[in-house]
Amino acid sequence: MQKTKQKKKNESKKDQVIERLFTICKQNNDFVFHNNLVKDVCKEIGFGNPFDVTKLDNKAKLPEILLENDYAIIHIGSGNHKFIKGIDKVYHNFEPIQEKIDWEYKKSLLNQYNTSESNILSVVNNQRILHHFLFEKDSEFNDVDILKRPKTYFPHRTKTSFEYYFGEGTKMELKNIQIEVDLTIEFQGNIGIFEGKNGKPDSFSIYQIYHPFLYYYNANKHYELKGKIKDIYCVYVVREKGKENDTIKLWNYTFENPLDITSIKFIKSVSYKLIKIN
Repeated sequence: MQKTKQKKKNESKKDQVIERLFTICKQNNDFVFHNNLVKDVCKEIGFGNPFDVTKLDNKAKLPEILLENDYAIIHIGSGNHKFIKGIDKVYHNFEPIQEKIDWEYKKSLLNQYNTSESNILSVVNNQRILHHFLFEKDSEFNDVDILKRPKTYFPHRTKTSFEYYFGEGTKMELKNIQIEVDLTIEFQGNIGIFEGKNGKPDSFSIYQIYHPFLYYYNANKHYELKGKIKDIYCVYVVREKGKENDTIKLWNYTFENPLDITSIKFIKSVSYKLIKIN
């Protein structure tokens, strides 16, 4: 009970920090702010985790002041962030699940040892759910030749610079921004990028999948990858805990205009209910 009260108290202070930052930016008519200002305001309010202030990965985490004014926070690199107009351009609501599959599997020793995002993706990768979701219709998917099977690339972080549009007429220039790719799968020139979460979120921040998408899109124009990538798919993976069986939900997206973050396009959604077998 004490931990719950403390958590609510911290969340309230986090909202206060964001409200103060937004008020400062509005007064200055400059909606870009730096981590140094975040730290100063956190100290003023008494919120102990300045690095968590701008981590708002779904709309439900936005404080009231941003909802009322239709603003969201985006990261623009080099320790800078920006309040930007248009919540629905920054966040995307999950579509309904189109297909439900019972997926039989033998539980492995470490499947539920922790509930981290990395563990979620490890489980669904080891169970071949990711491969089935993206590539089930490919004739060579189950080929015994390992060279013809999908290849998995583990999480990594990198720093890069981006230029893209945030809807018509708004150009974004991000310098030396850190991006994180939770997991990547490649199969015959097709790239699958995966973002994993726990729980039951109803929306997500589009940049979580767009920045990795743009990273590979840019790579396809340069260096040794030039022209070799056919399609890039962005998959959001959510694990819902059940009393007996967990359910894995996957949504597949791409971007109709690769240089516009608001051009997100839904492709399909499937849920996999994990059915344990001996």
